[in-house]
Amino acid sequence: MRNAPKTFNFGEDHLTAGIALSIARGKTKGLISDFSRIKIRNSSKTVANIVEKGDPVYGINTGFGPLCTTKISKEETKILQSNILKSHSVGVGEPIDKEIAKLMLILKMNSLAQGYSGIAEATLDRILWHINTDAIPVVPAQGSVGASGDLAPLSHLFLPLIGLGKVNYMGEIMETSSLFDKTEMQSINLGPKEGLALINGTQFIAAHAVKVVEKLQSCLAQADIIGAMMIEGLQGSIKPFYNELHALRPFKGNMYVAKKVKRLLKGSEIMEDHANCNRVQDPYSLRCIPQVHGASRNAWLHLKELLEIELNSVTDNPIIIDEELTISGGSFHGQPLAMALDYACLAASEVGNISDRRIYLALEGNSPGVPKLLMNETGINSGYMILQYTTAALASENKGLCFPSSADSIPTSLGQEDHVSMGSIGGRKALQVIGNVEKILAIEMLTAAQAFEFRKPLKSGLFLEEVHKKIREKVAFADKDRVFATDIEAGIEMIQNQTILNAIEEVKERENLEMEIPFADEFEIY
Repeated sequence: MRNAPKTFNFGEDHLTAGIALSIARGKTKGLISDFSRIKIRNSSKTVANIVEKGDPVYGINTGFGPLCTTKISKEETKILQSNILKSHSVGVGEPIDKEIAKLMLILKMNSLAQGYSGIAEATLDRILWHINTDAIPVVPAQGSVGASGDLAPLSHLFLPLIGLGKVNYMGEIMETSSLFDKTEMQSINLGPKEGLALINGTQFIAAHAVKVVEKLQSCLAQADIIGAMMIEGLQGSIKPFYNELHALRPFKGNMYVAKKVKRLLKGSEIMEDHANCNRVQDPYSLRCIPQVHGASRNAWLHLKELLEIELNSVTDNPIIIDEELTISGGSFHGQPLAMALDYACLAASEVGNISDRRIYLALEGNSPGVPKLLMNETGINSGYMILQYTTAALASENKGLCFPSSADSIPTSLGQEDHVSMGSIGGRKALQVIGNVEKILAIEMLTAAQAFEFRKPLKSGLFLEEVHKKIREKVAFADKDRVFATDIEAGIEMIQNQTILNAIEEVKERENLEMEIPFADEFEIY
């Protein structure tokens, strides 16, 4: 990944979504610096002193949640910590993706390593071992309400520390006991507060948000390119992308998209061919690409900014400032990310929604030179008609998934936790919507490439000619009906592999070109 550092010091360096992904993929090595180790040891010592003094401090020598008034003896404080991992491991459903579980470990490391959680140095070293060895705990997808932290998924995440639960190791899901047999590791004994520090926090929500930031950025970038190709295929106007227009309503996302699309269309013979046509304006799905794609980019930027704060925050409870000041607060509450994830979910859905509208527009046959259903001989052939049925179904499904999870709350913990964020559900749902958008964009990409063919022998500019060439390497022009599901599968693979984004980068490198797009740095994940 671009700009990823070779090493990252947990608890000290500034973490971003891109760096977290780079650590998860083995491109950046996570370390605990000497500076962080001193803070970690001091915090752990503070907890030990609190236990010795015996004054009641939540989660150290008291029970949890509604049991916060139940005093725990000095001798039982360690048993309490392993019991909390066991009792809170109540997740259900299919396991989350291994990379998301690994991101949870990485994000939790960065929070605990800041030295306000009372975690033992040896415990963090073991978590780091799991990250570096790629022995990733199996975490069920369902069971978190997003406050008091992601309790259930984080409990499953850290069961292997005490020899329980399952891990995904070397391509195999196994019991932790089998992992220990293979690696000659042993379970560890958790000290006072450690169990609570491990399971309090927003790392399930935040790990999903990291993936949302990555995948939605990819969809947005490809939607701009595909939209530009559709403009050429349908001979839309370039005027709605002029800087002079967007300077009068200067939203960052709008200005970025307008400039990018205009640059992609530069040097196009297709656009020049109808420069003086008598069509006054295009339908919204073409004309309003900067406004719609741009609004979704603004939502993405909002999520990225909030996520970056969260990735560098301490989100467990209580917070250990010093022996005289421990604070039982609510920094584990997922609301800051929950609301932003719901916003991003809507933003993703709208990218798919307008993409479906452009596909429909392409099939109508109202653009000179482009036949109805994108095929010359229809009747015996249905052409691209039914591909739009699929995008309509996906777009509609996404609309149903856009109800904000954060708008709901069900009291838990006998009313002690009487308002929860449901951000865990919002994070999973946002990824589901983005997965559907990838499929919609794949179909629009195939549709735009088909419309593009009818502009030959005219050529586009350097960028879109290369993009079209890359598409045609995987999916041929269709002059009669065939099993389009095969084309769609190839298209989805191209979207997920960022084939057309890579094509743009290849042209830039080959021709020594710069796009010079405003706010470009802000729309990167680093």
